[in-house]
Amino acid sequence: MNEARPDAPDTPDTPDTPAPLTHRRVLHIAVPIVLSNATVPILGAVDTGVVGQMGAAAPIGAVGIGAVILGAIYWIFGFLRMGTTGLASQALGADDRPEYVALLMRALLIGLSAGVLMIAAQALLFAGAFRVAPASPEVEALARDYMAIRIWSAPAAIALYGITGWLIAAERTRAVLLIQLWMNGANIVLDLWFVLGLGWGVQGVGFATFLAEWSGLALGLWCCRGAFAGAAWREWARIFDATRLRHMAMVNGDILIRSVLLQAIFVSFLFFGADLGDVPLAANQILLQFLHITAYALDGFAFAAEALVGQAMGARAAARLRRSAVMTSQWGLACVFLLSTCFALFGGTIIDVMTTAPDVRAEARIYLIYMVLAPLAGLASWMLDGIFIGATRTRDMRNMMLVSAVIYFAAVAVLLPAFGNHGLWAALLISFVARGLTLGLRYPALEAAARS
Repeated sequence: MNEARPDAPDTPDTPDTPAPLTHRRVLHIAVPIVLSNATVPILGAVDTGVVGQMGAAAPIGAVGIGAVILGAIYWIFGFLRMGTTGLASQALGADDRPEYVALLMRALLIGLSAGVLMIAAQALLFAGAFRVAPASPEVEALARDYMAIRIWSAPAAIALYGITGWLIAAERTRAVLLIQLWMNGANIVLDLWFVLGLGWGVQGVGFATFLAEWSGLALGLWCCRGAFAGAAWREWARIFDATRLRHMAMVNGDILIRSVLLQAIFVSFLFFGADLGDVPLAANQILLQFLHITAYALDGFAFAAEALVGQAMGARAAARLRRSAVMTSQWGLACVFLLSTCFALFGGTIIDVMTTAPDVRAEARIYLIYMVLAPLAGLASWMLDGIFIGATRTRDMRNMMLVSAVIYFAAVAVLLPAFGNHGLWAALLISFVARGLTLGLRYPALEAAARS
């Protein structure tokens, strides 16, 4: 079967023979994703810094809590990125160009429709959010002003998940980087203009993000312009085919359940830590940033696995699937060894940068060893996630995540009373290992499916 050339400028090319699977090709996919992820915390820092110039605490809190609420709502639709990557990469591997284009249209329609529903339901969403996470009247009022503006770009923000997944499937991660750089760059410039130049305050930050997200969608559609060159994007019978829609719904539903379970582990981790006192809670929050760094770095290689494994699965090329899994995981292994080494050597310095509180610094250093071990313990789970997404073996992902969550909560019940925060961190690492082992046990069935 034919396979997309990784350097295709607008649309996947389909040469007579598959592009060779090389380490350079893996890096071609992975590096732009790593660079793209690196820009995310910069934008958050600028948002905070700009409103911080207003000289009051309430605007900072309002932008922070507003961004967290909307981010949590948008996060629910993360399945659209992952599901689209797996299905689209398989369509490319099978040389099914019409289905590849139809998947983009389905993702856009889902994203835009979901965003419109969010706009319609904003009053209920905001009321529910502030019931769960109450704030002072001043902060809540400012946060509502901020969110009331940003919510109008929800269709763009959610549709971009689908565009991102579609581009990753074709190994066009430089386009993903371009979109991210444009959005974050525009957001930062507009932040400075609206807040510091025009004095719009918190609303200025909201307008900046609103414009950045809609312009990001426009750029994303431009990057996908090749899909609109033919008639495939208007083949409504295919786009709304009931069988294909059911399959897409099953894949996305499994990913959503898996993601909710994963989020439940991390949210409960914070809640359990809160019972240990303010200082352990603060230390844990700082140390979780090490995990975020690890996830941002490994995303590049996991996304490469999604695209390459998906194409191999679509082509029913089991040997190429295995080689894709092995090569991307080799780079993932090199990445986690580098991260673990950096955390061991410079972890204390990173902690000191994140906080000036002496008691929190001392507390975080006690548990720094878990950050050294976490990348190694989590490698298999992160990489196998990418492999199984590419193969759209999402039922296995869902089921193994459920098993891992049960193991995590059981470990917490045993270890937390006996060892306190050490037990809590140990339980989290155990959940990483459990997810890697359980998915690993299902890997032979994945290869068998590629042969069928």
